[in-house]
Amino acid sequence: MTIDTYPPNSPATAGPISATRVHLPGSPAFDAGTRLWNGAVTRRPAAVVRPTSCSEVQSALRYAADTGIPVAVRGGGHDWAGRALATGGLVIDLSLMRRVEVDVASQTAFVSGGSTAADVVAATEPFGLVPATGTYGGVGMVGLTLGGGYGPLNGIAGLALDNVVAFEVVLRDGTTTIVDERHEPDLFWALRGGGGNFGVVTGMRLRLHALDSVISGFVGFPWEQAEQIFRRYDVLNPTMPDELTVQIGVLSGPDCQPIVFMAPAWSGAPATGVTWIERLKRLGTPVVAEVGEMPYSAMLGLFDPYVIDGRHYELRTRTVRSLGGDVIQTLLRAGESRTSALSGIAIHHFHGAATRVPLGDTAFGIRSDHFVVEIVAAWDPSDNESRHRGWADTVYSELGPYSLDGGYPNLIGPGQAAQADSAYGPNAGRLLAVKRRYDPGNVFSATPLPSSA
Repeated sequence: MTIDTYPPNSPATAGPISATRVHLPGSPAFDAGTRLWNGAVTRRPAAVVRPTSCSEVQSALRYAADTGIPVAVRGGGHDWAGRALATGGLVIDLSLMRRVEVDVASQTAFVSGGSTAADVVAATEPFGLVPATGTYGGVGMVGLTLGGGYGPLNGIAGLALDNVVAFEVVLRDGTTTIVDERHEPDLFWALRGGGGNFGVVTGMRLRLHALDSVISGFVGFPWEQAEQIFRRYDVLNPTMPDELTVQIGVLSGPDCQPIVFMAPAWSGAPATGVTWIERLKRLGTPVVAEVGEMPYSAMLGLFDPYVIDGRHYELRTRTVRSLGGDVIQTLLRAGESRTSALSGIAIHHFHGAATRVPLGDTAFGIRSDHFVVEIVAAWDPSDNESRHRGWADTVYSELGPYSLDGGYPNLIGPGQAAQADSAYGPNAGRLLAVKRRYDPGNVFSATPLPSSA
């Protein structure tokens, strides 16, 4: 492994073990390989490798095993909690591995480990096919999928993880294996919901869905109608068909004051979709209603103005059965007490096909109808972070009495051990058994796991 020092020819700290290049602090490649969406992350690795093939990932893992250096894996760089970086360790940055190969006949795609959701859609959309993604195109597709994958097609396609046909995984000893329902079935089960805790996923084959366009956009309501909107939405929600998945929450309007937003995604017959969009608009008096038929790729760009790389973030997550009265009152207080106009709340809609997967079929811990409340504190780097983190903690705590145990593994951060212990429900015991079998030394810890079962 050759060493990339900066300035060039400065002393290196490790010897060569293969043709893979190791990038040290100060080099442009080190900076690129450690850059995360959340600028508040302060973890500082010792080195980065940026592989372009499975063999280079194998070399990196064998080097780590020989030296005992901690390992972290960076995919799309969108991990808010910093688990993609290992303090004093080696980062395996997959962002140069972004190959997407579409098999139109089988309606599947092979997706390399560093691909973003936008990368995958760009490759599949010309064939009238789309994957089940999250709500934002910049998120790494593998990381999203390993932990769950709430998104606009949950109602018709399930979670992103429900659409995996096979994984390509480099295990802790540097061997590569293809994992599916027949080969390493326990590992296949665990990777669908248990996160990147078992190896480096260098690729996966995904099931695609025939879809030429969606009806999507934003509907915004004035804050004085907030309680009415949340209540009416909660009543309407159980009647929504699989084809309609609606994210709702709190964002800032043009005057920086809070508004209630809805981001509907309709994936069925356009005429019926228009009828449902009109029903959503009639929940109140919109101040903005920009909804129309668009390519799936355009829908993934709708949140671009709110997801700014390098800004500072703190996230919390709660899971609730419904937006009942106490939950609504908490959301109202949260919107009014925001410490930054950049902060907001996104409520993810879990219904339809995602609920019809038996709980034991994957490691994911909840399969009944629910909402994930994503509490996002955001601020500019020059601002005082403590008050913004405090807002997120307060909202999280106030929602606690009305929430289900556990939380969404992709959003659980450091210090939320109780949530991690409950996140997998009755699947926790089997998940830990798979972890002990494939990674007893805990080389990989990309997603919080329960401490015991």
